[in-house]
Amino acid sequence: MRPDVELIGVTKRYGHGPAAVDGISLSIPAASYCCLLGPSGCGKTSTLRMIAGHETVSEGDILLSGRNVTLLPPAARGTAMMFQSYALFPHLTALENIAFGLRMRGVGKAERLAQAAGFLKLVQLEKMADRLPAQLSGGQQQRVALARALITRPKVLLLDEPLSALDPFLRTQMREELKRLQRELGITFIHVTHGQEEAMALSDIAVVMDHGRIAQAAHPREIFEKPASAFVARFIGGHNVLDLPGGRFAVRTDRTRLTPVPEGGASDGASLAGQVTTVEYQGAAVRVVVRAGDGQTAEALLPDGLFHAAPVAPGEAATLGWAAQDAHPLSQTA
Repeated sequence: MRPDVELIGVTKRYGHGPAAVDGISLSIPAASYCCLLGPSGCGKTSTLRMIAGHETVSEGDILLSGRNVTLLPPAARGTAMMFQSYALFPHLTALENIAFGLRMRGVGKAERLAQAAGFLKLVQLEKMADRLPAQLSGGQQQRVALARALITRPKVLLLDEPLSALDPFLRTQMREELKRLQRELGITFIHVTHGQEEAMALSDIAVVMDHGRIAQAAHPREIFEKPASAFVARFIGGHNVLDLPGGRFAVRTDRTRLTPVPEGGASDGASLAGQVTTVEYQGAAVRVVVRAGDGQTAEALLPDGLFHAAPVAPGEAATLGWAAQDAHPLSQTA
């Protein structure tokens, strides 16, 4: 099946400095949920805006369903974009805001309002049709903005940090809503986020970016199980990155355990001996951080019951260990 989105050697430069996006190539399968993630300044938002047509491409090509859209204006691409600010019209009702895109396309009033009512129902806000944006909660405003983007029936929906303004509870709710809509509508969503948990929960393909380049692009489970570099392991979180006899490794914190202190206190390739610096209760789990004599730190995320069966405290000697098969080798230069 032809991918919905293809980026071929895409570069974006602003002025004479380093490229904001540096020759990236990416294929996004049809009807998939793709998250672009990485630290601030990594190029993820510039990439999204180039796909939308809101930024020009310095080099390379962008194909949507096999059609080269690199030079086309946003309205001619078959995409829709949901902005971080939602950008709802304050003087229009929820129904009228959703219908606005069809109004700009010349669709008659009765028809566009009827379609807008259908999309209000899709995002479960049919009872809010006559409310102005100021009368809606943040989550409700987001649903209106989402429906307004979807009513134009785009082939690809582009979302720029859509959950960042919501509180943690609403963020989880809207995460579920976005995934439900993407599945039901069967279109590709490309979602920019700096939240690792968000990307893991939503994406079929996660694209981790660093300094304008793609550090790894894969299913989120593959990224978590086999990070391509120390940067990816650290950014995704939940990993220890250690230089030990035998090389550099990434070991998941939930597969790291407190083990007996070896004679002499030396670390080997499957353990790190040192002093406990942090014990942090997190409800279902307890986070324990150990600092070795060479300054390296590692942490274990221990089930609550397991920790309290043999607790440790800051300042005590402790060793963290793991099974050999749980140590994922990393390049020394990555």
